[in-house]
Amino acid sequence: MAVEVKIGNRISWVDLVSHEGNLLEIDIDGKIHKVDVMHTADGTFSILSNGHSYNIELVPYPNKPKKYTAYTLYQEFEVEIIDAEARYLLNRGANNVGSSEKKVISPMPGKVVKVFATEGDEVTKGQTLVVISAMKMESEYKAPMDGKIKKVSVKEGDTIEGNQVLIELE
Repeated sequence: MAVEVKIGNRISWVDLVSHEGNLLEIDIDGKIHKVDVMHTADGTFSILSNGHSYNIELVPYPNKPKKYTAYTLYQEFEVEIIDAEARYLLNRGANNVGSSEKKVISPMPGKVVKVFATEGDEVTKGQTLVVISAMKMESEYKAPMDGKIKKVSVKEGDTIEGNQVLIELE
């Protein structure tokens, strides 16, 4: 399963194509790379790729799963792995917005599975308004506050983009 890997400001899609011992075939943004990766006793990773050797130490952020500081001999990078679990947690966090927020927004691309609200409906905070399928997971998007539905911008079966407004409240 492909994951999004964010290194600094760059985001790439990474997928493990094959794995045999330390030899990996990895698809990074559509380009196949063959690498030899070894996790050493001191906790670093030794990577051989295209005749070059790299040593990388990954230090996890406290209380931030799948986020690391990567140290090489000369450089330091922030690395974040955004897989289906991380996307789900981001989605849940996105729905815990303050009561002044009047929009339900999808943080990632996906497909609308079910819409439970229509314009003019009275809703309560936490009520499920729409279900989105993304990265083989379904996520419920809930009303951020009590209110009345002003606009429903999607319908079942729609393909949506990241940061797209799904529903607006008055």
